[in-house]
Amino acid sequence: MFFRQGRKILVALMLSLLLFTTACTATKTPGRFDQAQQVSNQQKSGQAVAKEATQGSEFNRFFPAASGEFQRVYTQEKKGFAEAKLKKDGKDLAMLSISDTKSLPTAAAKFKTSTKQINGYPAVEVGTTQTAVLVGDRYQVKVLSRDPSFTASDREAWLKKFNLNGLSKLQ
Repeated sequence: MFFRQGRKILVALMLSLLLFTTACTATKTPGRFDQAQQVSNQQKSGQAVAKEATQGSEFNRFFPAASGEFQRVYTQEKKGFAEAKLKKDGKDLAMLSISDTKSLPTAAAKFKTSTKQINGYPAVEVGTTQTAVLVGDRYQVKVLSRDPSFTASDREAWLKKFNLNGLSKLQ
């Protein structure tokens, strides 16, 4: 009788101990979906536009006006960015853009080693088709050639046509 009760107690004790140890040691290893979600969350945080970025519509007044045989056609406007095409005789010559580097600080970092200036603002050439200036340590103004006839000196001339001083006062 004593042996029979002792066996019941031992079985109950062993079951309790088994439940306790499995509950305490269960660690969840990340599954493939957990890892994919984590990667997705990291990518989203890198693509977000900063809350304090300037609205793209505020940039339009700083673009150069269309003149003579050149047409300026606005193509994109969103928070922190505005873009226009420069056309001549219906042909795309260049893309003109202004972007707020609040959302992408690395865009502003490339100007720290700049040795060139346009209208007193640090300028860089990226590859053979882009020229950009950084205005007020915040706004990147860029001209990209879309036609081989539109040279680096053309890009610099069009950068000078932007209202860079006005843009520098934009908060």
